[in-house]
Amino acid sequence: MGRPCLSKRAGHKGIDKGEDMTDEVVDYDGHVSVGGPWATRSLPGVDIVKLAVGPYDNNCYLVRSQATGQALLIDAAAEPERIMDMIEATGSTVAAILTTHAHPDHWQALGKVSQATGARTLAGRLDASDIPVETDVLLDHGAEIEVSDLRLRSVHLQGHTDGSIAAIYDDPRGHPHVFTGDCLFPGGVGKTWDDPVRFASLLDGVERELFNVLPDDAWVYPGHGDDTTLGLERPHLAEWRARGW
Repeated sequence: MGRPCLSKRAGHKGIDKGEDMTDEVVDYDGHVSVGGPWATRSLPGVDIVKLAVGPYDNNCYLVRSQATGQALLIDAAAEPERIMDMIEATGSTVAAILTTHAHPDHWQALGKVSQATGARTLAGRLDASDIPVETDVLLDHGAEIEVSDLRLRSVHLQGHTDGSIAAIYDDPRGHPHVFTGDCLFPGGVGKTWDDPVRFASLLDGVERELFNVLPDDAWVYPGHGDDTTLGLERPHLAEWRARGW
């Protein structure tokens, strides 16, 4: 599988949530470690649980309705036993599992977790054939992902893979929460293997679909490493384009 598909600048820790986000759990800063505990961020009506798993420091996210306990799992990447521990400990019923893209480090636990939970599987239409667990729902750009009372919107971002999908959840106060897979990290977009066409496609897509339409306080949950916000990354867009990665 090679090394994880990270950008090359270090992640942000201890992100300032801002004055208008003080009703959230104060000890969530977006940092988790493989082998360590998961972290939970409580928003109005929804919990977001983050767990780091596997040899490539993959992030696995649980987006859980507080009203019903039903949840969307994002990237059953590795260590199925730990993922199931997280699901059970949070009192969640996983109704759907989204695989953000087809790289193997993001689906090593998918078969076991989908079998154990009976959840339907979701992936981008152009990546599904490269995921060895059958995809129940093929996602196109703008598709709605519905789990209980939760609604997320899929965003197709081509470049890291052909069918990479990000997912956006808007909490009731208007703060977007963006699960970007390997398309956007603290410090840049995901790897495109020195292919200028793929790089331009990914950066153009991230800029058009995320930076141009979402506010600075949009929180970014990447496929590896620490969280960030669009506001922290926005000043560096021209730098990323100039350097070509």
